[in-house]
Amino acid sequence: MTEPTPPNSPPRREDFARSEEVTRQQRDQLAAASYPRNLPSASALARRRTVLRWAKWALPATALLLLSSIAIWPEVDRLINANSAALRDMAKVKIESGNLLGATYRGVDEHNRPFMITADSAHQVTSERMDLRTPSADVLSQGDNWMLVRSQKGVYMQHANLLDLTGEVTLYRDDGLMMRSPVADIDLKRGVIASDSWVRAEGPFGVLDAKGYLLSQHDGVAQFRGPGRLILNDDRGSHSQEGKAS
Repeated sequence: MTEPTPPNSPPRREDFARSEEVTRQQRDQLAAASYPRNLPSASALARRRTVLRWAKWALPATALLLLSSIAIWPEVDRLINANSAALRDMAKVKIESGNLLGATYRGVDEHNRPFMITADSAHQVTSERMDLRTPSADVLSQGDNWMLVRSQKGVYMQHANLLDLTGEVTLYRDDGLMMRSPVADIDLKRGVIASDSWVRAEGPFGVLDAKGYLLSQHDGVAQFRGPGRLILNDDRGSHSQEGKAS
């Protein structure tokens, strides 16, 4: 039987009433069950320091590379699209009896503005000269204004970027100007169009007939050689002026 607890004594749990011998045995068992921690060797510490040193450089470099790729991606996409357009143009080109059918030439002028020449067919005469049939030249001028010049025949000097047009030369400009002449010479690099033959120009201003002209697309200059005739359009009617055009 359990001995009665003396009066006025604090309560005591029997499971905590362990002897010193039992407590020592339990501590020895816990100590035997625990595993000692192995300290890293000097070589392991050196490897860890090397990894940390590389991580300090590799992680920022990787982040910089990702940011750079995001920044240059629009330019990469533009180049991919340009190459795709070039491949599509090449797919349209056919060779027939030494002539290129559906020929397309692209380039940029001295102001880094693009131009494009297309023709129904092109014949390679020399390494420099190409004879074109029904050529058309698309030119982007100052202020991103668009201009198209076409004719029945043409000669394209590739390295000099000169285009000589003959046979019903017609010039269209997005401001409403249209010019017709039998011949015209285009310096695609400088953006200059000239002719020493008669020309008829029509547009919102009226009608102009002259003996020759020079247009500088990038400088915004138009010169006409007389004698010529100018008919102006205004709200009060048409007025004809004759004289030397310049």
